[in-house]
Amino acid sequence: MLSDKIKNEIQSAYRASLESKGHKPRVGQRQMIATIARTLGGIKQGTEGERLGEKHVAVVEAGTGTGKTLSYCLSAIPIAKAKGVKLVISTATVALQEQILFKELPDLLEHTEVAFRYTLAKGRGRYLCLNKLEDFMGSEELATDDMFAGLLEQHLQTDDVNTALYQKMDEALKNSDWDGDKDNWEGILRDQDWRRLTTDHQQCTNRNCANFSACPFFKARAEIETADVIVANHDLVLADLSLGGGAILTPPDETIYVFDEGHHLPDKAIGHFRHEIRLQGSISWLRQLEKNLLTLKQELTQEVSLTGQLLMKIPQQIQTVVNFIQYVQQGLAPYIQQLGLDLENNQHRFEFGVVPEELRQLAYSLSASYQKLFGQIESIQDECKKVKQNEGMGVTQETAENWQPILGVILGRLEQAVELWRLYSHQDDLNYPPNARWLEVVGQGLEQDIELGASPILAAHTLRMQLWDKCFGAVVTSATLTALNQFNRFNMRSGVPRESEYLRVLSPFDFANKAELIVPDFVSEPNKADDHTKEIVQYLNKRIDLTQGSLVLFSSRKQMESVADQVNDSLKAILLIQGEQSKRIILDSHKERLDKDKGSLLFGLASFAEGVDLPGKYLTRVFIAKIPFSVPDDPVEATLAEWIQKRGGNPFMEISIPDASLKLVQATGRLLRSESDEGEIHIMDKRLKTKRYGSQLIASLPPYKMR
Repeated sequence: MLSDKIKNEIQSAYRASLESKGHKPRVGQRQMIATIARTLGGIKQGTEGERLGEKHVAVVEAGTGTGKTLSYCLSAIPIAKAKGVKLVISTATVALQEQILFKELPDLLEHTEVAFRYTLAKGRGRYLCLNKLEDFMGSEELATDDMFAGLLEQHLQTDDVNTALYQKMDEALKNSDWDGDKDNWEGILRDQDWRRLTTDHQQCTNRNCANFSACPFFKARAEIETADVIVANHDLVLADLSLGGGAILTPPDETIYVFDEGHHLPDKAIGHFRHEIRLQGSISWLRQLEKNLLTLKQELTQEVSLTGQLLMKIPQQIQTVVNFIQYVQQGLAPYIQQLGLDLENNQHRFEFGVVPEELRQLAYSLSASYQKLFGQIESIQDECKKVKQNEGMGVTQETAENWQPILGVILGRLEQAVELWRLYSHQDDLNYPPNARWLEVVGQGLEQDIELGASPILAAHTLRMQLWDKCFGAVVTSATLTALNQFNRFNMRSGVPRESEYLRVLSPFDFANKAELIVPDFVSEPNKADDHTKEIVQYLNKRIDLTQGSLVLFSSRKQMESVADQVNDSLKAILLIQGEQSKRIILDSHKERLDKDKGSLLFGLASFAEGVDLPGKYLTRVFIAKIPFSVPDDPVEATLAEWIQKRGGNPFMEISIPDASLKLVQATGRLLRSESDEGEIHIMDKRLKTKRYGSQLIASLPPYKMR
């Protein structure tokens, strides 16, 4: 039950926040605050502070303009502090993360009585590894790098090493002009230059590292311990959960999560559990591993040490793994030939994820063999870690420090292989959705290889086990959580508890008077690609205002480029096409033109249909080439459709239409970004008028004025 003290604190803070901005209370915003506060405030705790009961998750769709960030901050922060848990606010985009960090939270501290400390959490990959930098400042790094060429994927050629940059970084650290955070480096950073300076959980030696006390990552990690509010992203939260929780962020049972842009969470989760591996590439890598581990053996001071004994066994274990991979290659060769796979038709998806029994048995052996090899390498790494505690194992401290990160990279790759083969050996429980499994022929001639892939088709079960069941509480919010005005799609993909609190908050925008939805009378349907493209060109030539800001959204790059080639010269003169420059530069150029009272025309794909914020004069007309149906070529989505059909469902109605509905809401949502915005939306797809599902899709959109 929400105490009167917290209730009064939230109400007072809400009034103060509104007064500071000169805003009036919004019905939807008050509903959202009340729902979140009721859900989180109603969580009962045991004697150890643990959560009791299951109704601890709120799912809130908040239309554009609701002010959802303020809503969940005002309601969740006081409750998290009162219950003695951390609040993790997770976003899907850097733009929203920065808005929360640099605007919303500081405003809340400045204008209300709510007191809290906050920090930003990032993964290790955003921070400099001091050991890596020291290696580059020494003289032996290039020789070591050449020795491990082919084994370590971040290998670069000698002339690619940016020594001048690393020296500049070293100076900046010594002078306290830089804290080792990639995002705080003022100069230009190439990805390949930065990758060489970072580490991951497998390579990092934590407290055994000589630079632990000065480590930028662990300094930032220490701030998490003292902060009340931690701003993170979905990938970091999922990475932490996959490590058991509490490895990067706070433990789930001591955390309230807020997932803003929460509609991305299920797909992000699937990405974390999708694995792919190439057979011949694996053999080549394992041979390279065997060769390089001989170098470690030569550096031993005591061959009878545990490390020495392990190194004697590893070649035999590698050969065992290679043998099993070769058996897989031999077994798949006639199977692939029978399928008739070639460069054009190079992928085969196993129906319902069921692979041939021989392959499944080999996968079981490979999973076990890779796991044994993983254990042997891990034991060697553990021995290296002990050297610092003077519990020697036959190598010098210098050798141990050099090998620990190398062994970490090796373990990371072995871990991926273990998971892939585990998915192939696993017999799916018929009570749950199957895993998708597929193979692909890549390359040609002597470079040809077989790539195997596997992935869950839904993240629901995984999220339920690792997140929803473990967390103290959670809020999931977004402007687009429903599809066809229902939460069914999100529930199926996310696995949120059935007992969750659900709320839809409508946008305060005056859609009927501010925006007009136009579906032109095209002759061609989009499946007649050439004819449809010609009609789009003709329509844009007539309807684009050369003095205004317009956005045209396409579902395929091919059609976008074709239309760009065919529009008249006056449109080409103001045209900016996604991919020709970075997204930020294109949007800045678009705004700059309109600030100079010139027209600008943007052509974009799916990433421009979400997260692009062009208020006022920057965007007054949105054109959508066609209903954004997903292309059914992804093996994960295809297996999901197959599973739904097997259960008596209709994949088109249960997947394709809801997915298209959500994407269409996002795309049309580019137009009205504030209450004063106005303009037109043109959807150039006659199926909205001629197909039965067309009326469903229109009904799921905000109540635009139709023409």
